[in-house]
Amino acid sequence: MSQNPFMEVFEVIEKRKIEMPENSYTTQLFQKGENQIIKKIGEETAELIMAAAKKNRTGLIYETADLFYHIFVLLANEGIHFEEIEKELKRRMGVSGLEEKANRKEK
Repeated sequence: MSQNPFMEVFEVIEKRKIEMPENSYTTQLFQKGENQIIKKIGEETAELIMAAAKKNRTGLIYETADLFYHIFVLLANEGIHFEEIEKELKRRMGVSGLEEKANRKEK
């Protein structure tokens, strides 16, 4: 396993996708499909926003972890590997966010 906790979580999610163990929340999400995963991302995003608006530091940390997890499930569901996200973030390093956005092609 990786020393990176984000990568470790992602690796567990990918393993769950292959093994589909019973009594696994991750397995349930994969079985319910993309629409349910997307719905959960929306719910977690709303909870994150509410925690931030309330200046709830503990809630903000907790909801951020939940959102990361559900995003990772979506990526695994779509066959996108964590390394692809890391590569994109590295590509953006040292580039102004305004410049990167101005140069962005329609996705």
